[in-house]
Amino acid sequence: MATLVGFIFVLVILLIIFEMLRRRHLREKYAVIWIIIGIGVLVLVAFPQLLFWSSGVLGVKVPSNLLFAMAIVLLVSVCLHLSFEQSQAEDEVRVLAEEVGILRLKVLQLEESLTQDGTAAGNGTHPGTVPPEPTP
Repeated sequence: MATLVGFIFVLVILLIIFEMLRRRHLREKYAVIWIIIGIGVLVLVAFPQLLFWSSGVLGVKVPSNLLFAMAIVLLVSVCLHLSFEQSQAEDEVRVLAEEVGILRLKVLQLEESLTQDGTAAGNGTHPGTVPPEPTP
């Protein structure tokens, strides 16, 4: 009964992941990680003797301890990856903010120079434009 519940739970999680991917709520690079994790858990649910065998090979006395250790390593890896992604995004945002600030300053300087040139010429036209010829 526990195997059936675990199997249904993992299938529901995988369906949620696929639905989030279909609706574009989850990016592909993150969906791949979660699909691999889901398939791994599905294999462990289908073949629980793999956990007993691997705990014996690794020298872990209680197989559930190996499962918890693998889960902790997985969670730490995901947190580390997300921290890396967040750091990159913060750097990109900082660079973009600096570029926007520089562009705004250049626009203000251009507007100011156009205003000064227009009033210095006295005719209100922008520099580089030819004033209209008078009509007889």
